[in-house]
Amino acid sequence: MSTEFGWWVKDPELGKFQVHAIVHGANLKWVRKQGHHTPWMPHTPTESDWDQLMYEAGKRVVRRLLSPAQFEEIKRFRK
Repeated sequence: MSTEFGWWVKDPELGKFQVHAIVHGANLKWVRKQGHHTPWMPHTPTESDWDQLMYEAGKRVVRRLLSPAQFEEIKRFRK
């Protein structure tokens, strides 16, 4: 099962861009996109990106869109 998390980031140097963390099985892929007609590029996550991913995943567990086991798997990616 593939799960995708996304949010917007404002950076003083890079401007505003969209970040997606895509979880597929035992893999986690980070990508970002700056504008509507630009391609997705690889993204190196910051600590705030990891915090945002944990926040978004936690919200989905409460709403039962993500199982506690899947949430634990996402936590293991951070180590």
